[in-house]
Amino acid sequence: MDIESFREYCLSFPGTTEGIKWEHLCFMVEEKMFIIIAIDEGNSFSIKCTPEEFDELTARDGIKQAPHMAKKQWVYIENLDVLNEKELKERVKTSRELVLAKLPKRVQEKYK
Repeated sequence: MDIESFREYCLSFPGTTEGIKWEHLCFMVEEKMFIIIAIDEGNSFSIKCTPEEFDELTARDGIKQAPHMAKKQWVYIENLDVLNEKELKERVKTSRELVLAKLPKRVQEKYK
């Protein structure tokens, strides 16, 4: 998946916004990040996963613990080609759902 298709997919979720933090492009819901992507660094990105998926993902080539965020189950993926398109889309959706689940119930209801 190329960066423009990736961006369009991330923005297709209701309430998703984009912004720049730490010189990286971020996709957010209610100002909470669910994707951090380094466009200037070969489109490497960090994404949230479940605790059960964390060890499985970090054992794979091209995926490691996200610096400064691993304890919160974030993984760093070297580029958009590490995952096939179907899995990449599933991972984006899961990351967003995990971040959304931490928000107040009334906020979550806006996106169901």
